Amino acid sequence: MHAEPITCYRPRPEAAAEFASLPYDVYTRAEAAAYVSCHPRSFLAIDRPETSFSPVHDMYADDVYEKAHELLAARVTDGTLQRDGNRCYYLYRLRANGHEQTGIVAACSIDDYTNGIIRRHELTRPEKVDDRARHIEATGCQTGPVFLAYHDNPVLEALVEAAKVAEPLYDFTDAWRVRHTVWRIARPAAVESLRMMLEHVSSAYIADGHHRMAASARICQKMRTERGERHTGNEAYNYVLCALFPTSQLTVLPYHRVVLDTAGLTEDELVGALEASGLAVGPRGDEPVMPAERAHFGMYAFGGWRELVAADVPNDPVACLDVSVLQDRALGPVLGVEDPRSSERLSFVGGIASPEEVAQRAGEKGVAFTLHATSLGELMSVADQGLIMPPKSTWLDPKLLSGLFIRRINNCESIADRAQERKGEE
Repeated sequence: MHAEPITCYRPRPEAAAEFASLPYDVYTRAEAAAYVSCHPRSFLAIDRPETSFSPVHDMYADDVYEKAHELLAARVTDGTLQRDGNRCYYLYRLRANGHEQTGIVAACSIDDYTNGIIRRHELTRPEKVDDRARHIEATGCQTGPVFLAYHDNPVLEALVEAAKVAEPLYDFTDAWRVRHTVWRIARPAAVESLRMMLEHVSSAYIADGHHRMAASARICQKMRTERGERHTGNEAYNYVLCALFPTSQLTVLPYHRVVLDTAGLTEDELVGALEASGLAVGPRGDEPVMPAERAHFGMYAFGGWRELVAADVPNDPVACLDVSVLQDRALGPVLGVEDPRSSERLSFVGGIASPEEVAQRAGEKGVAFTLHATSLGELMSVADQGLIMPPKSTWLDPKLLSGLFIRRINNCESIADRAQERKGEE
């Protein structure tokens, strides 16, 4: 694959911990507004610019995206962000709860995505792609890395480990007790060694960031069309900001499901319908159920917990997934959630949420289901066959922070560039 070194805006080392934030899509609108209210100088204010407006303001209005560019320029002007004009790779290590993973921050070819070298496993929602594409157009930058996984490569990992003996550029612990450490690789020989080894990566998988990738591909095609015969293929818009991690270092957590009601069923009717649909239902108990193996589920309803077990799971890369089994045997036929992508009755709880927290989301009237995590092997099998997983099948933890690397993709003067020029004239 083609993974090139980058130039970027990045925060001053002393500002990185305050500025960097979790990805834009981790937060609801209310949660984002609350976070920015407490952290007004964080990158989330740029990533979710509607937080600068009232809660009833149209979050997709033109002035919202203009605000993103204005805030980006302000952070350049006040020195929070500095431009690193040397083409380099960055190594990004995350440590949490005894877990450690190190990725390579690079610009990956959009053509590798459209040609299937970078493989997807989820569908995208048009309105979310529109939002990220407009954000890229307004700022002229890609502002959050697409999270890619690749099959382990011992030589590549050896190069990464050797580079980590240097003094880090950033090293801080965030509010969620995740330690983030970044190294800058700028020595020409080291850059070329990494670039050559990345060429030997035959395929990569989108672990997180399908909408960011699709938006970058859309902008790339638009700019190619606009440039016409002047397009060379070397322009920055032909590449997308990514962070590539070896699969053996990654942790996937489950994505639980909560239905806001029982579809009018009593407890006995719910149990009977689930059993008729191919799920063995265990006795009612008070202890929370967190499945430890595939085809097992926890269910909280009517104030109690039960274990569900599915038999005769299909031998199909998508239908055999626990998220599919639950949808096909419980959510759809029993609870009437026909389309998990659009149902307003269904919500998802990912990450390190406890069974008690999942049950709390269901309350007295709903039904909560806890699931075993989808594996990276299952994800890659689906992607390799060009298939699509159900929505919210995987939660990668810990999350990459946004705002540490902001990559410009157009060749036009931007507000941020003018801000940089003004700063230099002072």
